Amino acid sequence: MHLHIAHRPGDGLEPAASPLTLDSRRHDAGLVITVLGEVDMTNAALLEEYVREQAAPGERVVLDVTMLTFMDSNGLRACESLHNALRDGGGSLRLTGVHGVLVRLLEITGLWEVLDIHGGPAGDAPATKARRKPSAPGTE
Repeated sequence: MHLHIAHRPGDGLEPAASPLTLDSRRHDAGLVITVLGEVDMTNAALLEEYVREQAAPGERVVLDVTMLTFMDSNGLRACESLHNALRDGGGSLRLTGVHGVLVRLLEITGLWEVLDIHGGPAGDAPATKARRKPSAPGTE
C-alpha cells in the first residue's frame, strides 16, 4: 500500500527534508564536495551554505554530483549562485559526474552554457565539457 500525505502551506505541518549528504576533501583539482541524495527546496540553501563555508577565497570548487538522485530549480539556483560568488571572488565552480535528468535540466535552463560541466570523476582534467548528443525529434 502506498500512502501519500499532502498538506497546504500554513497548516502547521513541516515538510520533511530530503535526504542529502555532503562530504568535502582537498584534491589536486581543488576542493571536491561530493553530493549524495537530493537537492531541493528543503536543503538547497544548506548546500550553498556548506560550499561557502568550506571554500577558501579564490579556490576552485568541484561539486561531484555522480551520486545525485534529484535536483529541482532551487538546487539549480544554488549552483548558479555559487558559480557567480566563487567567480567574483577569483575562484570557480565545476560540476562533475553530471548525468541523467540533470543534463537535460541544465540544458533547458541555459545553465549548461554557463557552468563548467564535466561528465567524468572529480579529478579528471578539464579537457572537454560533457555533452549529450541531441536526439532526432521523436527518438527520445
